[in-house]
Amino acid sequence: MANNNIKEPRYHIVKRTEISAKEAWIIRIVAILAALVVCAIVTMVCTGDNPISIFTTIFKGAFGTQRKTWITLQYVAILLIISLALTPAFKMQFWNVGGEGQVLMGGLAAAACMITLDGKLPNAVVIILMVITSILAGAIWGVIPALFKAKWNTNETLSTLMMNYIATQLVAYFTIVWEVPKGSGKIGIINQNSNVGWLPNIGNKYLLSIIVAILVTVCMYIYLKYTKHGYEIAVVGESQNTARYVGISVEKVIIRTMLLSGAICGLAGLLLVGGINHTITTTISDGQGFTGVMVSWLAKFNPIGMIFTSLLIIFMDRGASEISTAFELNQSFADILTGIILFFIIGCEFFIRYKISVRKDVRKENA
Repeated sequence: MANNNIKEPRYHIVKRTEISAKEAWIIRIVAILAALVVCAIVTMVCTGDNPISIFTTIFKGAFGTQRKTWITLQYVAILLIISLALTPAFKMQFWNVGGEGQVLMGGLAAAACMITLDGKLPNAVVIILMVITSILAGAIWGVIPALFKAKWNTNETLSTLMMNYIATQLVAYFTIVWEVPKGSGKIGIINQNSNVGWLPNIGNKYLLSIIVAILVTVCMYIYLKYTKHGYEIAVVGESQNTARYVGISVEKVIIRTMLLSGAICGLAGLLLVGGINHTITTTISDGQGFTGVMVSWLAKFNPIGMIFTSLLIIFMDRGASEISTAFELNQSFADILTGIILFFIIGCEFFIRYKISVRKDVRKENA
């Protein structure tokens, strides 16, 4: 005889069989609005200001002036490039969390060319060498974990993560070697007087990165959707056994894809050093190698979708920093607001994948 006294949970989580793009974006928009409301409440508690001024401050932080708008778009461009670099690997189910290190190595190669070749070669030649070495350095840093994965099936998440720490220490080492002045512990602006190795301005100093980001987005979209390599990446991501069955060399695809991923990260490092900051530090990428993971994931590995997710995250981050400045709070407060925003953005993906189902009361129905 069945035991009717057993109580089953009234609410349980069920994986969605499918969800339309419209419904998914509605959930994301609701999550963003909820994040803004929570940020407003936290700020009101700390400052006593009204919500309207808080929301206005968030918008002004990203688009308040023409200069702020250009800086925001430049940040979006760099984050987008890094996210696009990580996407082929993620689509292949190769969890490359080493974007930070690959960007640093690209930037280090560019800085090395700027410092060691100043006054020895024409500026145009130095820039060409910077482009080649930055892309090559990023590609090498990306392919090392791929080789270990392809040959010995090592854990790529751990190996790419460890490569970040090695890259950071290499940059720290050369910062001491190249420090100006001696004992300062930093390089400062490289070639400030000669501008050797400074990438050319196109219209203004912000536009080059934006143009490169647009070109990389278009090329990545075509590469993943319409080329044989893109098809092979998708097949390997679905099932390595299936890929081998249809004659695809999984090891070759892994190595080739990580070469591409690292090369594009190296390009981002080149832009940061040669085009934006004109120096190299261990924090030059500002954690965007990790943020790019989230951008790629939220956009479902769609290069076009990454434009909007990159813009959203940079907009929120810049807004949080502006609140911290406007209300005379320290940077930790901005980090708290950014954390709240990211928590809601990441959390909304749970409700896109799953739904909460209410279990019917069988006893009431029988009655």
